[in-house]
Amino acid sequence: MSRYEFDAPRLYLDADFSPGAEAALTREQTNYLVNVLRLGPGGAILVFNGRDGEWLARLSVVTKKSAALRLEKQRRPQEEGPDIQYAFAPLKHARLDYIAQKAVEMGARRLTPVLTARTQIHRLNPGRLRANALEAAEQCGILALPEIDAPVAFDKWLADLPGGRLLAFCDEDAPAGDPAAALAGRISSGFAGITVLIGPEGGFDPRERQALLAAPGTLAISLGPRILRADTAGVAALALVQSVLGDWR
Repeated sequence: MSRYEFDAPRLYLDADFSPGAEAALTREQTNYLVNVLRLGPGGAILVFNGRDGEWLARLSVVTKKSAALRLEKQRRPQEEGPDIQYAFAPLKHARLDYIAQKAVEMGARRLTPVLTARTQIHRLNPGRLRANALEAAEQCGILALPEIDAPVAFDKWLADLPGGRLLAFCDEDAPAGDPAAALAGRISSGFAGITVLIGPEGGFDPRERQALLAAPGTLAISLGPRILRADTAGVAALALVQSVLGDWR
């Protein structure tokens, strides 16, 4: 049997789960289930809230404008992956949507926009980031929802980074070598979590780069001989971290 069952629509539900509990759906969720998918009373839905695992629920009250679910039983227990923070310099809208979606698919538990000297976008819509994160979680069978931080200036972010974390800093000027081997060399050192940092399209300025290299727990890694776009670099870096230090092992 497949570990993930997609035999029913899957939705995030902001409610506490218990057998027999009822929960109202939002107007958007009602429209999707009732008017788009044409589900009626008794229709099966898979729901998750980021805390209680995945549950089977059924439509219990249905009109064209409102609907409610009755929870039946847990299908999968809650899972917590490795403590991975994805810190990134914000990009333009479509690429920012991509960042949020792919970071969640790759298992990031926290998304942190970091405003660097060369960041081009300084205003973000937190609701849009969250909506993209939720959509990725719904579509990919993910149970844990990431925390989404407000944008923070580079200097403050670096100063406030908790001690004991590994900071995997993707550096275009890092010596060529095997990034997987560099990450593997940190397995025995122990760390409280992993932060992956991706810079802006123009790269970090020299002062920021020196500050990163001087920070405790920093590992500068190369992503190969080609220059990657920032959103591509994020996916590549998260794949490296998950394969060497995360839950792909």
